[in-house]
Order: sequence, then C-alpha cells, then structure tokens
Amino acid sequence: MNFYIRTMKLIDGKAVSEAIKNQITDSVNQFTARGNRAPHLAAILVGNDGGSLTYVGHKVKACEQVGFKSTLLHFDDNITEEFLLNEVENLNNNNEIDGFIVQLPLPKHINADKVLLAVKPEKDVDGFHPVNVGKLTLGLPTFVSATPLGITKLLEHYNIETSGKNVVVIGRSNIVGRPASILLSNQSKTGNATVTVCHSKTQNLKEQTLRADIIIAALGKPEFLTGEMVKEGAVVIDVGTTRVADTSKKSGFSLKGDVKFDEVAPKCSYITPVPGGVGPMTVVSLLLNTLQAAQNRGN
Repeated sequence: MNFYIRTMKLIDGKAVSEAIKNQITDSVNQFTARGNRAPHLAAILVGNDGGSLTYVGHKVKACEQVGFKSTLLHFDDNITEEFLLNEVENLNNNNEIDGFIVQLPLPKHINADKVLLAVKPEKDVDGFHPVNVGKLTLGLPTFVSATPLGITKLLEHYNIETSGKNVVVIGRSNIVGRPASILLSNQSKTGNATVTVCHSKTQNLKEQTLRADIIIAALGKPEFLTGEMVKEGAVVIDVGTTRVADTSKKSGFSLKGDVKFDEVAPKCSYITPVPGGVGPMTVVSLLLNTLQAAQNRGN
C-alpha cells in the first residue's frame, strides 16, 4: 500500500491543456501567415443553465487565448424548435464559421437529437453527428467528442500504456462512455485495450472494476467509485462534475467527481482530480477539432 502512496501521480489536466493551447497558437500563427483567416468557432446557448454558462465562457476565453475568432448566440429558453433549427442552418451556410456547437442540455420542448442531426458533419466540432460517430467506429479521421479526445490526450501526455490493458468504462452515454470505449479499443497510440463498458444493468460491477488497469468513471453520480472497487496501481480517470450543495463555499456548492478521491487516490498510480483533471481537456479538445475544421477548409 505504501508503495502506491509514494508513487501516485496526479494528472494535471490544466497544465496539459495549457501546453496544447501553446501548440494550437503556433499552428494558428502558421495558418494565418499563409494568408488564411483565423479559425472561427461559434456556440449556440439556449437558456441560462449555470453549468452551461460557465462552460461556454471557458470556451470563449480559450478561443481568445489561441487566436481564434468566437461567436456566441445566446437565446431565451422559450424559443421554438423551428427557430433554433433555422439558426443551425444559418451557421451551416456561413462560410466565416469553421465549426460550431449547440450547448446541451436544451429545453425539454426542443428535440436535441433533431437539432444535432441538423448540424453539418464538417462543422460538427463536438463530434456528435452520426456521420462522425460512424467514422470514429471505423477508425477513420473525424471529429471526436471533446471529452473522450481529452482523455486520450491525457493518457498520451503521461505515457500511460493502453495496449493490452484492461479498461473499464463506467457509463455508456453517447457523449463520453461509448466514444471513449471505441477510442481505447481502436488501433492507435492510445488504443488496443480490452474494454468493458459497464452501466446501470451491469451485475457484479465491483468484480469488473477490480480487474481494471484503467477505470474511466463517467456516470454522473458523485463519489460512486470507492476505494474497495479499485485495485492497487490502477489508473483512474474521473469524468464526473456534479454540483453538490456546500455552505462552506461562497458559491454555495462544490464540484464532486464520480470518484471518492480520498479513498481511491492512495491506491492509484495515476488519477485525475475534480476540478482540474478532464474538464480543461474537454475545452482544449474542442479547439483542436475547430483547428482541424479550419485546416480542412484551408486545404
């Protein structure tokens, strides 16, 4: 036990994301020096969800840092589905926009699947469109969902071996769990793993996680993964970010991951904190996809 306590390393998503932003800035400078306009990312935000407002704010700031242009279209939550679909079509046809996202969640009266399907695949820098998901499944070049892409970038930066390893992904969402499982099983530098996807119907979950060399917790339940569910030396990636009431904080809440950090961390070789782990990588991965969209346009 003490051996792992001494060698446990905290995966610093903030530091890795800043390093990648520097690389993106260099790429943007080279791109514009060849006479191309700067990459341009747009975001559609409907309503005033606190988490969404914060996340979109981070994206706008990150665009400024790396030399992108950014546009935010912020609408009241009482807009119609037809209105939103029209705005999506406007962005599809706007040659000044390289990529755009529709921030989720959307109000209940709007069909999110219908809206996401309306986004042109070549501008779908969130990687949610079935065309891009299909390409990912086939191992073809495409836009990969930002959070799973960020996870692989962290594994790559820390030289964490995935080939031949047992990976357990807890959660099967189309945004994180499923694409992460595909990425890690694909033939790639951060792939070739044996991946098990666990979910609400999985029996003997603890049995699965105790066999895992790498665990990706992405189910949205605060402190779900406990110390007794993790073997010594495992790598744990915590995707969860749930707001939990906390009167000791000025904001009135604190962010909790899906991992019970104090119990799990001493057993790990590597672990991501919340906040400061996967979160910053999600934003920077969106920038990478937008840069790729701009370069596709430039070519």
